[in-house]
Amino acid sequence: MSYFLALETCTKNCSVAIFENNTLLYLKEQREDKYLHSEKLNLFIEESLSKSNISIKKINAIIISKGPGSYTGLRIGTSTAKGLCYSLDIPLISVSTLEAMSASLKKNKNVFYYCPMLDARRDEVYAAIFDSDNRIAREIRADIVDSKTYLNFLNKKIIFFGPGAIKCKSLINHKNAVFEENIFPSAKNLGILGFRKFLNEDFEDVAYFEPYYLKDFIAGPTK
Repeated sequence: MSYFLALETCTKNCSVAIFENNTLLYLKEQREDKYLHSEKLNLFIEESLSKSNISIKKINAIIISKGPGSYTGLRIGTSTAKGLCYSLDIPLISVSTLEAMSASLKKNKNVFYYCPMLDARRDEVYAAIFDSDNRIAREIRADIVDSKTYLNFLNKKIIFFGPGAIKCKSLINHKNAVFEENIFPSAKNLGILGFRKFLNEDFEDVAYFEPYYLKDFIAGPTK
């Protein structure tokens, strides 16, 4: 029996889960208009362990959502995960945020493609396209969305979903485009993919691991 602590911090949803193998034992998450990760993440970890009746010393690995996503959120999640891995001497497992989102969505026999989207600010989204078996059909990109961005995939039914989908709805006007807006990255979606990596000993080098920012971070003007 193996236990895992999963952290999802790439969006404004601060999310923590405890798994026994790939079975979810407890989920604690909160989504607000601002990032709560620096204030809430450690509290959520403590609550999740307590409610699961699992000692931190029983955790066999940390599973982290590696992005793409918010620079601030990913940085906080990564530093927390690394600190736990070092202190407990356990492996770090990373899972693609978009792949986990796609894997969590119940597949529909009438839908051929699945496109998870995260808001990348302005007119951009972080997006990838998966088929009905959750195999990558188009790699992760930062897309500037217009009516032609996904035209090569709109010959078949495709679902656009996630926090970035809402701002694309008016730009992708096609009979084969379906939108699901109320789907967010969550730690509860990391268990199956993370457990598979654990069995395959597909671990990150804790010292050198960096999340997948996709775009370089540009600081705002100094006030």
